[in-house]
Amino acid sequence: MPKPRKGKKKVASAPGGLFGKKAEPKKYVNPLFEKRAKNFGIGQDIQPKRDLSRFVRWPKYIRLQRQKAILYQRLKVPPPINQFTSAADKQTATQLFRLMDKYKPESKQAKKERLRKRAEERVAGKADKPTKRPPVMRSGINTVTALVESKRAQLVIIAHDVEPIEIVLFMPALCRKMGVPYAIVKGKARLGRVVSRKTATCLAIDKVNPEDKPALSKLIEACKTNFNERADEIRRHWGGGVMGAKSQARLAKLEKAKARELAQKMG
Repeated sequence: MPKPRKGKKKVASAPGGLFGKKAEPKKYVNPLFEKRAKNFGIGQDIQPKRDLSRFVRWPKYIRLQRQKAILYQRLKVPPPINQFTSAADKQTATQLFRLMDKYKPESKQAKKERLRKRAEERVAGKADKPTKRPPVMRSGINTVTALVESKRAQLVIIAHDVEPIEIVLFMPALCRKMGVPYAIVKGKARLGRVVSRKTATCLAIDKVNPEDKPALSKLIEACKTNFNERADEIRRHWGGGVMGAKSQARLAKLEKAKARELAQKMG
């Protein structure tokens, strides 16, 4: 005779209508709006727009300037180079450019007009008298260096993004040595617009009209405070040394593990 099987008896499940799950109410679907699921397979619907900037093969000059920016963050940047990262504040720069715009060099059209008037006067029988040279901005590294060395420059303005930086690297030290006020401002292109060029490494103010002397003296005082008198602070301040996100995360993980290990030993 077969032995009876040992085990628990299966209890019959309760009828669905009494103790079963509550039936969820049906969602109302508006028949006017028909659902059209998109198929993004090959040859089907147009793919959605994605940000592909990470996969773009950028031009070489863009890659170089980006790599340079990263290197300036990662490596330790010595003070003479790092000083070009701190430019004049917006208010000082605005007042400076407002003054410089008054002393833009003569354009080709203006020179042509001036010479034409002079020629007309000579034809009319008047004596030829050369026109007096008005005070204008002096541009170019050689011209500005000569003005600083002869102490004729009243104020020197240097661009922060000169490439290669060695062109203007000596200029702040030379200005401090000769006692000439200087300022570092953002944009070689902005300086270039003052002298009707694409870019300019540095500009110098050597003469101004009497009505602009109070404005110039205020600017000279501000530049001396922000740049000339901060020589010792600038000399001590290194730049760079900032690690990338992955390196920082790795170090944070190591520090966390060390702290946990120390806590276990102490506990």
